[in-house]
Amino acid sequence: MTQDAQWLTPQEQRAWRALLATLMLLPPALNAQLERDSGLSAFEFGVLAMLSEAPNRTLRMGQLAAANDSSLSRLSHVAKRLEDRGAIFRTPSKEDRRANDATLTDIGFEIVEQAAPGHVSAVRALVFDQLNDHQVAELTQIGDALRRNLDPERRLPFIQGP
Repeated sequence: MTQDAQWLTPQEQRAWRALLATLMLLPPALNAQLERDSGLSAFEFGVLAMLSEAPNRTLRMGQLAAANDSSLSRLSHVAKRLEDRGAIFRTPSKEDRRANDATLTDIGFEIVEQAAPGHVSAVRALVFDQLNDHQVAELTQIGDALRRNLDPERRLPFIQGP
């Protein structure tokens, strides 16, 4: 260990470990709920939810990959599975013929509508029921500060807050 490192204080170390634990434990818990209740992975739900909120239920595949922190290759595999279920369809982009757009179908919208209540209940039970209003406001401020530092180019525009 070098003398030049600015080591974490005990309070920072505790905060860091709490954040790490949350990052490790929350995604599998949410994924398990979605798989159990709707047969969707968290990634599939994220793709469908993003499309359900997009204008005309359509996004360019590259935007959709970025919004879900995914590679285009991974998204293409998931998009194929969702197409096979009739949840989405892909077409060449009207703005850029080199790109493809993904569009949520009515079937896909129904899938999101059926999965969303259970997902929101899980988010509430795992996160928000543990916090008071002041802590929720603090969590928002902390998340926004970290996001601004980690994503200064705003690569993830669909999950950005004000």
